[in-house]
Amino acid sequence: MKRILALVLAVMLMATLFVGCGGSSDNGNTTSGSSDDPFYGEDNISLKVWAPDAAVALTQKQCDAFKALYPNKTISIEVIAQGESDAATNLLNDPSAAADVFGFACDQLNKLEKAGVLSPVSDYPEYEAAVKGRDSEESIAAATLNGKLLAYPETGDNGYYLVYDKRYVTDEDAKTLEGVFAACKKAGKNFVMDAGNGFYSCMFPFTGGLKITGLEGEDDTQVFNEYDADAVADTLVAFATLFHDNKDNFLSGDVSKVSSGMSVDPSTVAAGIDGSWNAAACQKALGDNYGAAKLPTIKVNGEDKQIISMHGYKLMGVNKSSKFPESAQLLANYLTDEECQKQRAEEISWGPSNKNVAASDVVKNNVAVSAILAQSAYSIPQVNISSTFWNPMADLGNNLFKEGTKYDKDTLKKLLQDTVTNIKDE
Repeated sequence: MKRILALVLAVMLMATLFVGCGGSSDNGNTTSGSSDDPFYGEDNISLKVWAPDAAVALTQKQCDAFKALYPNKTISIEVIAQGESDAATNLLNDPSAAADVFGFACDQLNKLEKAGVLSPVSDYPEYEAAVKGRDSEESIAAATLNGKLLAYPETGDNGYYLVYDKRYVTDEDAKTLEGVFAACKKAGKNFVMDAGNGFYSCMFPFTGGLKITGLEGEDDTQVFNEYDADAVADTLVAFATLFHDNKDNFLSGDVSKVSSGMSVDPSTVAAGIDGSWNAAACQKALGDNYGAAKLPTIKVNGEDKQIISMHGYKLMGVNKSSKFPESAQLLANYLTDEECQKQRAEEISWGPSNKNVAASDVVKNNVAVSAILAQSAYSIPQVNISSTFWNPMADLGNNLFKEGTKYDKDTLKKLLQDTVTNIKDE
């Protein structure tokens, strides 16, 4: 009730201010503003924030800017490196010791909601209204379950793209996977992707027509579309054939190997499939030779098929166990508002969920962000995914490129069927 009354009073006060001064905002961030004290009495505040390695320095800078907005408050904010893919697992291990504010991939939302560890944005009407006014409908949908907005959209680009060294791979080469491999072979350098990771290896059956359509039942059984098993198997054969034919120039490993291989002199990597979060490292490694594009096509039975990826959103959540719940919500709202999203796009090439930033020259002039957003048109949404999806899909990927494995159509058709069964039954 105190929040609702405060919000009403704030609206009345803001209306008066708008008449007198035009209602401009200096920093573009929507803080609570719903009382003289948006912290609702909290002071001597100590918060912990989880962010991935590539974003730690910038997030700390943004947190310091947040503290400067409130000089009359004693605030301490520590930013700690923690990858979004492991955030849910580590939070659930011990919520009381975890971060107050943390970034995570949107496919973890269901797990976090079921565990009851999130403090929903929808419990804070002023923040919910701010999110719905500034972020894309798709990102809001990814942060919503059962009609409740549970977290703050942080990015609109949690996906991957093709990065290449223009000294060895031309823009024309980059249009087809066959062209990329041929260019790498000619240069005597590697093509890198994490083919044994379910987040990336799902592209192999997805390109053939397999789709995830949601979760079913209390045990969250993964549901798939009615796919053509022969068509998917043919596509798996096409990928496996390329990997085996180019085994001397194909390296499966963590995506960090893309930028690290491009950074050494002489470089060992000419092209790779990398994630949006690593774009700045690739740009730094290649400089003027940096090339970026949507994923290429692959030839299947004589037909060029666009490679289909998984595309999701990064969200920022507030830990329900936070000792400073009002402050944590205020900070999470700040870190995901327009100005902070713009800074992330400018400094670490993260694509925004914010509508204004997405339409700005910051995004239009960034080749990595543009490539990732272009690929999003050829992707499966990273939502409503069972936790049982990842390991069987990773095993499928591993079986496509490992030396000595069979990759005829019948073998890979059975592999597909086993993968789907394991995802449903694991």
